Parts: sequence; structure tokens; C-alpha cells
Amino acid sequence: MEMESRRRTDLSKEDLIGEKNQGLGFCGWVIFILSAVFAFLTFFISIFLSVKIVKEYERAVIFRLGRITSRKAKGPGIFLVLPCTDTFIKVDLRTVSFDIPPQEILTKDSVTISVDGVVYFRVSDPILSVANVTNADYSTRLLAQTTLRNMLGTKNLSEVLSDREGISHGMQMSLDEATDEWGIKVERVEIKDVKLPVQLQRAMAAEAEAAREARAKVIAAEGEMNASRALKEASLVIAESPSALQLRYLQTLNTIAAEKNSTIIFPLPMDVMSHFMNKK
Repeated sequence: MEMESRRRTDLSKEDLIGEKNQGLGFCGWVIFILSAVFAFLTFFISIFLSVKIVKEYERAVIFRLGRITSRKAKGPGIFLVLPCTDTFIKVDLRTVSFDIPPQEILTKDSVTISVDGVVYFRVSDPILSVANVTNADYSTRLLAQTTLRNMLGTKNLSEVLSDREGISHGMQMSLDEATDEWGIKVERVEIKDVKLPVQLQRAMAAEAEAAREARAKVIAAEGEMNASRALKEASLVIAESPSALQLRYLQTLNTIAAEKNSTIIFPLPMDVMSHFMNKK
């Protein structure tokens, strides 16, 4: 993909600049020579108009009689232009970031959401960014909004909420491929926030609460089952030794007495109760 992108870029440059043997034409060369002679005769004045400086993060695209003079932009540093025939445009190569405004999007499962994001890009080819598009920055912003809407329109709500990284990577690849002919390199795309309708938020909260309550009931039931098993095992141990039940009675009385209350409990063996029940 990168090789195809570079190949398209090289072809675009050749179309823009033209073949070297085509030149400026007869009239163009006449004007160029006259301009050079005039600059030479007024050297001490035209030198201030001919010397230009671009910064480290800038490049200059020079037009001579309306044609791009070179396949490579000038800079950084000092370069010369002819006052009468040459014009130039400065291009900033630093990374630019911008926010994608919140977009109202209808997902694949017919849910309306509001999504915004951020895009980082830079100019990779100053010549293409000047010659192929009127305003590369503004065009990239509009394309990012459209790409976000198109990308999320094919996703379900669950995919939008769970696969932000994949959506961001897909947008980055799509934007980078579309802006390659403009000399723009999209470095990173991130989904910032996904806003859901209030009614949908309440429905999702109720669903989550119901799921938590169901899990709590299952856990409580499992606890009751484990407790019943433990009590069964304890009863078997006490049944093997009748004195163990008396010790348990004494332990219970000790616990009640420690609380300093006026309740008096008289333990009655179960054998006595069974004796009276048998007489009836």
C-alpha cells in the first residue's frame, strides 16, 4: 500500500510539474530574461526583495510564471526568487491537531448516538498540498467528519462502545489513503466521547442493576446451600457424642450472659420432650 501511495504521489508530481523539456515557452523565457536583467541592474535594491528565509519547520513552494519550478520545495534556510516572475507559498510541516465536532450518528441497530473525536495530521508533501487542493487543512477537517459518520454507521452500538481502538485505526487508514493525493499524512485518530440518549442510559442502567440483583440472589442461594451442608455435617458429629450437645448449650448460655440482658433461658434436653410426646 505504501509503494502504491508513493507511486501515485510521483505521478501526481510529474503531472503538476510537467516534463523538463517543455520549459516556460518562448514568451516565458523572454520575460524571465528581462526580469533577471532588471534584477541585475537594480541589484542593491532587488536583493532585499529576492532573498527569502523559511524556518526549520517550513517549506516554500516557488511558482515561476505560474509554474512550479522544482519537484522539491525550498528550505529550510535562505533561497532566492526573482521579484517580477517568482512567487512562493509557505507550508508548515508541523503536526496539526483538531477536534471533530460532535456528530449525530444512526448506528446499524438504529440507535442515535453523538460521537466526537480528535485527528492529528501533518503535511508530508508541500507541493501536492498547495497544487492539488485549495485548503488542505479545511478539506481534511471536512473529510474527517464524513469518514466518522460513514465508519460508525456500519457498526452496532455494542461495537462502538467496545471497539474504539479498531474504529480509530480504521478511520486513520481511510483518511490517510484519501488525503494522500493532497500531500497529507494522517498520523492518529482517536474517538473521544460517545454520548447515548438519556432514555437508553436509563434502560442500560436498569438492565445492569437487574443483572447484579440476579447474581446476588444466585450467590445467596449458593451460600444457603453450603450452610445447610455444613449444618448437616455438624449434626452428624453431635449425634455421635451426646455430651457435645450439652457443651453447645453451655456455650450458647455463655454468649447470652456476656450481653448483660435480663433474658433467662433454661435448656431442656430433647430426650425429655420426646418422652412426653410419646406418652400422648
